[in-house]
Amino acid sequence: MTYLDRNVAQIRTRIADAAQSAGRAPEEITLLAAVKSGEIGEIRYLHRDLGIRDLGENRVQQFLEHYEALREEKDIRWHFIGSLQTNKVKYIIDKVCMIHSLDSLRLAAEIEKQAAKRDIVMDVLVEINSGEEASKGGVLPQETEALCLALADFPHIRLRGFMTMAPKCEKFEEYCEYFEETSRRVLDIWQKKLHNIIESPILSMGMSDSFEAAIACGSTMVRVGRGLFVGRDTQQ
Repeated sequence: MTYLDRNVAQIRTRIADAAQSAGRAPEEITLLAAVKSGEIGEIRYLHRDLGIRDLGENRVQQFLEHYEALREEKDIRWHFIGSLQTNKVKYIIDKVCMIHSLDSLRLAAEIEKQAAKRDIVMDVLVEINSGEEASKGGVLPQETEALCLALADFPHIRLRGFMTMAPKCEKFEEYCEYFEETSRRVLDIWQKKLHNIIESPILSMGMSDSFEAAIACGSTMVRVGRGLFVGRDTQQ
């Protein structure tokens, strides 16, 4: 699967270059492979041969299929990164290490309920709709603080940080406007309102077309999907 070798090498180089340009260490950035379009063999290769441990899924049914097919890969860290319906929480709660798309108290209550049943604490990211787009999920920026503070009432939920997806932009600087605003907002919330949380927040910002801008604005995790599989059809 030479296209995967090539693409992952290029992505890692881009991450390292973006981090160094921002005066950061490349090791600060986690590459999360968004594998919704991946086949089982490709996902296994990404993990086993290319060393990508963090894998993200957008759809519950597809995640369950991939999870079962790759159960032998013991050290995969599965993340759920898509919109999550409350009636689907029970299917993934004991299989993922983190839910990236918490955007309501209703969803938080269901995560709490299902995590309590299994006596686990679920790591979550609050999803912020940084562009305030009606077509996308996420809490509105101005409502983020209230949701974060309310999560203190859920003992089986651990807030680890924030996720956002910027609107489609044409220029690096345009992406930076959204990512900088989100980064400033969430760091202010974290430092002033969530002072009892010792760890620094995870900032899951940036995708295939925007992760350099996200890294420049403080992202600690980038979600790359389409860029992993460029050239697949040509090689096959």
